[in-house]
Amino acid sequence: MKNKNIILFSAIAALAAITLFSFKKADKSKKRLADTLIHANGNPIIRHKFTADPAAMVYNGQVYLYTGHDVAPKGRASYVMHDWLCFSSPDMVNWTEHSNPLDVKAFAWASDDAWAGQVIERNGKFYWYVAISHGTIHGKSIGVAVSDSPTGPFKDARGSAIITNDMTTDTKISWDDIDPTVFIDDDGQAYLCWGNTFCYYAKLKPNMIDLDGPIIKIDGLPHYTEAPWLHKHNGWYYLSYAYEFPEKTAYAMSKSINGPWVYKGIINELAGNSNTNHHAIIDFKGKTYFIYHNGALAADAGSFHRSVCIDYLYYNPDGTIKRVVMTSEGVPAVK
Repeated sequence: MKNKNIILFSAIAALAAITLFSFKKADKSKKRLADTLIHANGNPIIRHKFTADPAAMVYNGQVYLYTGHDVAPKGRASYVMHDWLCFSSPDMVNWTEHSNPLDVKAFAWASDDAWAGQVIERNGKFYWYVAISHGTIHGKSIGVAVSDSPTGPFKDARGSAIITNDMTTDTKISWDDIDPTVFIDDDGQAYLCWGNTFCYYAKLKPNMIDLDGPIIKIDGLPHYTEAPWLHKHNGWYYLSYAYEFPEKTAYAMSKSINGPWVYKGIINELAGNSNTNHHAIIDFKGKTYFIYHNGALAADAGSFHRSVCIDYLYYNPDGTIKRVVMTSEGVPAVK
């Protein structure tokens, strides 16, 4: 019996040692994934990774920037993207990269392709709408992840896609359900807007993970390609989007979120060395910012190795938007 006790004690001690080693290993792993501090030195603002399809929001005095992550190997002319990135800043120049906020693997129903998305806060929770390839339904789809923190980690909020390719049939392409943007109006009603070739929108229920009505196709957007962004300024609603291909950025205005939308023109020209032109527009500390990507850091494959840039956006007295001046200097720190 004594020998059995010794053997049992030895086994428990060994298990404890293995567990302690695992915890130490995990701690080391956490240290390796510590937040990264970045000081932007002009455009592009992030240079240690390729960042694409920016979206941003302001929360508690900070800007939170969410991007895709281009990782195509050298010589491969296609989008290779498996996760999304998150950065925050108090002044638009000094940024913190927050590690591993969201990965394709968070969506058990999806296969791959971490395409564009956007995060919005509601009732203390943060919802990340992303375009992703579905595992069993042909084509791109839109998923929703949720977190208690703007920096994550995020997890699948539904266990299924909120939009799948078979829900929109105006075109036969498999990638028309991409580039989700989300907007909460002054009355508290939330809207999801998305699409390639055609632009769609639908109401969201207060839970932010279910549609609350039909999918509606938006008219009045000439040469619409993709990448819609909704915002509001001085009583006007703005719907900006990628225009033609290679893409510029154009916009339309309306006095109602439900339209009619009136086309107003181009606000951003071709973004150097990138066929795509994906943007976000935010107000922060009294200034308006236009956040976009270009291919400046990858001369041989900029369209598949994109980088986020930031410049100012200005309005005319009548509410129309002046053309954005893309600069290499970027924006200075705001206090």
